[in-house]
Amino acid sequence: MERHHKRRGDKSASLNMVSLMDIFTILVFFLLVSAADSEILPSPKAIKLPESTTDKRPKNNIIIMVNKTTLSLQGKVIADTRAIAKSNTPVIADLVQHLKRLDEKSRQDKKSKPASKRGVTIMGDKELHYQLLKKIMLSCATAKYSNISLAVMQKTPTQE
Repeated sequence: MERHHKRRGDKSASLNMVSLMDIFTILVFFLLVSAADSEILPSPKAIKLPESTTDKRPKNNIIIMVNKTTLSLQGKVIADTRAIAKSNTPVIADLVQHLKRLDEKSRQDKKSKPASKRGVTIMGDKELHYQLLKKIMLSCATAKYSNISLAVMQKTPTQE
């Protein structure tokens, strides 16, 4: 081997560490991001959540998103919030129907909890009127989803 190296005459051969370090940096960054506690709830831009000092993490529930124009269940638009606000009915029929349909689908899966034990998380804009929120909660209870949570942005408690 010694003769081979002498014959070759290229004594400056080395391993380029810059690209290898780039790959390792990207790998470490990816692992840190994917291993960190990730949010369970989506963060839509159309909804500004109210702030609260809470320690509880959100559960993996059915998500109802409400902004100034639309009401959506699991990302699928169900109704127009302006029409809901104008109606005199105490419950939202479309929401009840979609929640019952979700419950029927989950019953087909034997491992799933019944609707009364499962919950919904309402992600409502902080400008949302209470009457609309009340209709949504009553509709959830009508569909036998009584475990209702409200999503908030966690703020750090101020030191006094």
